[in-house]
Amino acid sequence: MGIPTLITTNTITSGVAASAFTSSIDSTYDEYMFVFTDIHPETEGVFQVKFSTDGGSSYGLTKTTTFFLAHQREDGADAVLEYRTDSDLAQATTAQRIGYNVNNNNDSSMSGILHLFSPSSTTYVKHFYSDAQMAGGLGGGTNYSIRSFAAGYINTTTAVNTVAFEMSADNIDSGVIQMFGIS
Repeated sequence: MGIPTLITTNTITSGVAASAFTSSIDSTYDEYMFVFTDIHPETEGVFQVKFSTDGGSSYGLTKTTTFFLAHQREDGADAVLEYRTDSDLAQATTAQRIGYNVNNNNDSSMSGILHLFSPSSTTYVKHFYSDAQMAGGLGGGTNYSIRSFAAGYINTTTAVNTVAFEMSADNIDSGVIQMFGIS
């Protein structure tokens, strides 16, 4: 990995539907890294990402991805590594899951990174991957420590110029998302 240069910071202090980066994704850097820290949802939900080629007017870009996670119950039981087909996209236009059921408990949050490669290329598709850690729930009221991984490509040769992060349900209540260029 090259040297990261901070480009911009989105600080969320009260609920927002999405945190979008609508400028500075261009040919200056061949790789962009998004670092999200202490993301706290208003209600438990899935943290996800979507991409745009038109400054955020639309986000329906086709993606092919894969998703897996490792989790451990808070009480020490049920340590699992699992591939999640329900979080894969197969030439789909929906947002890509990054986090998995992030808790909205007062002591819960999510942090991680997403790398996007060659977004301004007009020759190749755009590859990305994410790595995230969160306090989450997998149903039944049980709390888990969850580490999730997503990777794939945006199936377009048009330059991607906007990246937006959102919760699947409700708003992002608080957190920080930073965009770095990697040289």
